[in-house]
Amino acid sequence: MKTSEEVFDVTIIGGGPAGLFAAFYSGMREMKTKIIEYLPYLGGKIPYFYPEKVIRDIGAIAEATGDEVTDQLVQQAMTFDPAIVLGEQVVDLERLEDDTFKLISSNGNVHFSKTVILATGFGTLHSVKLEHPEAADFEEKSLHYTVRKLADYHGRHVLISGGGDSAIDWALELENIAASVTLVHRRNEFKGLESNVTKLRKSRVRMMTPYEILQIHGTEGQLRKVTIQHKDNKHDRQDIAVDRVVVNHGFQINLEPITNWGLEMADGMFVVDSSMETSMKGVFAIGDIAHYPNKLGLIAGAFNEGPIAINHAKKLVDPKDPVVPLFSTEYRPLTDKE
Repeated sequence: MKTSEEVFDVTIIGGGPAGLFAAFYSGMREMKTKIIEYLPYLGGKIPYFYPEKVIRDIGAIAEATGDEVTDQLVQQAMTFDPAIVLGEQVVDLERLEDDTFKLISSNGNVHFSKTVILATGFGTLHSVKLEHPEAADFEEKSLHYTVRKLADYHGRHVLISGGGDSAIDWALELENIAASVTLVHRRNEFKGLESNVTKLRKSRVRMMTPYEILQIHGTEGQLRKVTIQHKDNKHDRQDIAVDRVVVNHGFQINLEPITNWGLEMADGMFVVDSSMETSMKGVFAIGDIAHYPNKLGLIAGAFNEGPIAINHAKKLVDPKDPVVPLFSTEYRPLTDKE
């Protein structure tokens, strides 16, 4: 157990896009900042699930891969040298008599902060695994739950299982890279974005619906064949030759133990007001985990929520500070570098 008596102005729980940009803005506000991230690296789910996926919904960035966006966010967040703690999950929060928060991690480490910003996304994410006893023998070899390097699929026969946005996106992304792409979904309807579903139906991707994976075949970690079965007609089985299988069956989300901190929740998210403050004074929520009317779950939206939370956290830390609007183009420590 490690206890740091150092008290930070703000501790951001979560090192994804929302948390990273909030850390940058916190630095401009000259607040003593710490980021605590559950994963062993910064970036959140983007570098884990979408490292080579092209992102186009950030203003002024026509397109960039997940890794490229993450690299820029990390570089920006490090501008003011925030303290970084990786591989720790905060499991308990306690308000002390002086209104300082005591944060305790699952490994017993203790942190102190005047304010807290929750930027946890939907919590710790784990891909839903393929429910086959032999699946583990092929995982991270020829069976994957995300596409990390597109080059690994060049000239391969790929089967993707799933019918949501991720499955459709990867099918379209791999269409011109793989030798063949087969998309297997247990329903006839797809749940992805309408425009992408239209692209899918016009693509060379072979769609098999309503089917699901029945058996997988291979040796020494290399898949060679997948047997699929019709969802309604169990006698309808087909074998598909494969080199790679990508399973996109969604995520298992774990928000515990934060849900036990007594914060008001709605639809699995923390309710916030116009200042991004939760029902507990001094604790804010931004990004996917924040709930308010007409919420739009875009990265661009999270980039706005972070500064709002930081500005109001600054008021709590230094009530005499007027906290006027602050822009990087006018911030002298930054403009002097130019």
